[in-house]
Amino acid sequence: MKITVSEGINKTYAQSLCMAFFHGIKFPQRDEKNEDGLELSVNAYKKDDKIYCSATLKTSDDIVQKEVLYHPNELETEQRAMKTAVGQAIYNACRQITKRDIEWGILTGIRPSKVCAELLNAYSVEQTYGILIEKYLLSPEKARLAIAVTQNESLIMDRTNDNRCSIYISIPFCPSRCTYCSFISYAGKKLFDLIPAYVDRLIADIKETNSLIKELGLTISCVYIGGGTPTVLNEAQLEAVLSAIYTSLDVLALDEFTLEGGRPDTITEAKLQIAKKYGISRISVNPQTLNDTVLEKIGRRHTVDDFLNAYKKVDESEIDAVNTDLIAGLDGDDFESFKQTVDKIISLSPENITVHTFCVKKSAQILRDDKAIYNKEDKLARDSVNYAYNALVSHGYEPYYMYRQKNTVGNLENVGYSKKGYFGLYNVFMMSDAHTVFGIGAGATTKLVRHEGEKCQILRIFSHKYPYEYLRDDQKTDKQIKGFFDRR
Repeated sequence: MKITVSEGINKTYAQSLCMAFFHGIKFPQRDEKNEDGLELSVNAYKKDDKIYCSATLKTSDDIVQKEVLYHPNELETEQRAMKTAVGQAIYNACRQITKRDIEWGILTGIRPSKVCAELLNAYSVEQTYGILIEKYLLSPEKARLAIAVTQNESLIMDRTNDNRCSIYISIPFCPSRCTYCSFISYAGKKLFDLIPAYVDRLIADIKETNSLIKELGLTISCVYIGGGTPTVLNEAQLEAVLSAIYTSLDVLALDEFTLEGGRPDTITEAKLQIAKKYGISRISVNPQTLNDTVLEKIGRRHTVDDFLNAYKKVDESEIDAVNTDLIAGLDGDDFESFKQTVDKIISLSPENITVHTFCVKKSAQILRDDKAIYNKEDKLARDSVNYAYNALVSHGYEPYYMYRQKNTVGNLENVGYSKKGYFGLYNVFMMSDAHTVFGIGAGATTKLVRHEGEKCQILRIFSHKYPYEYLRDDQKTDKQIKGFFDRR
């Protein structure tokens, strides 16, 4: 798609909104061929405190022009008003061409609850609901979801400040790679041979990071061990990592200590006993689906029975909170199958249930095998996500965190649901700018956060992507981190 915009219009925003309607489209550079033949031209200007915007969309056999006259309110900046007018014009043009409605309207960001939070600070819940529908063009269902998530997120954000931080520890190894996966995770004997050295290096960095945190005068709120699949470590390796954490910081003072079990085929009673011994308070065991045919198709090496057996072990371990991840819209799944998965998971009664929407990433195996996957019918995903929301809320689960990704089927969302009192705190802290998160291990990111009045300063430091790079090179970021906090 070729996009031309007038001065003052955010071209990246225009691209993101078009991607919601036209799955998998590409935006050619100056000398590249516009293969799909789509052309969008957007013009906007301000006059007499109003924003005038026109969007013209051409296809190989059609042309549509939509105009918007937008009246900003007193709380909007000119930049925000311009973006809204542009969004409405592009949305209306794309909708007429594709004959589709996008449930999130003109909101394209990772965190739609961020916009909702701004509205709730200025308006009542009822007024916010109306604005989300009328101005941002959300469906009633997504408007209600955004408000519910925002209200619960605010309760979690109240529990932190600049003097608190969290730690993310990366174990980027998996027993196999799922066809949809884009994480920096690795499988195979050659890579598994790196694990002993990786664990040793990780333990050293855990101790050094905790010493740095103490020197900075910060208090640790959450520790999250993710991957990959951390429980791919054997019992001795897992105990070594957890013991290093336990002895270098006050685990009992943490608000949350999470172990991402992930794959049911890596969970054993011995590993769960070790986790409980060293203070793990939250653990994930993730089926994604309870359909054996779909599990095989997406590259999971476990069965439904493997998951149920693993879940029983986790339930009996007496770890405080259990999370399960599900994916709506998986290739090969259908609505009845997903509905049965949701109903069965609810019957198991985990404290947290996270419902993801199938997302196509450029590095995923499924895209290399099936170039048409971008064109996958999104009705399944929409029906599945809506069913999950209604079923979970009716059984007492509350949506408490949410994020969105590019190229998600149906332009839908990922939502964490929780029983009352069991919000997954790290999920919110990581997605927001609530406080600093120190990343340890290959593929991890350290996000330094400093608030100065209403302004938020953020610095991201990226660890080496691959385990062999992480083992080879000590990045020595202490000086950079201290310099950031010295400016407080």
